[in-house]
Amino acid sequence: MRADVQNMFIGIHMLYNARERDLTVTDMQTELENYGYRIGEREVKQELERLTQDNFLTAHGEEYSITGTGIEEYKEILAKLDLLHSEVMKPVKTADTAG
Repeated sequence: MRADVQNMFIGIHMLYNARERDLTVTDMQTELENYGYRIGEREVKQELERLTQDNFLTAHGEEYSITGTGIEEYKEILAKLDLLHSEVMKPVKTADTAG
């Protein structure tokens, strides 16, 4: 998977998890590894900081929590993912099935 696409998915995972509980770098790294990502602590920290700069998360010492803006962004992402899922999960028409 391309790095930019992976980073987008990681950001979505972080927003999802932040809705459930406050995040730490260590916990989020473990969670992402459970999802199958190979990511270092430095990259996790950078993505958490990026989400903080975008006002989607707020830092409280070593923990990050979701903001109102982050919740709204997450809702918009869910709507787009729902649309994308409904489109890409349709059977693909091939020459054999077109007609």
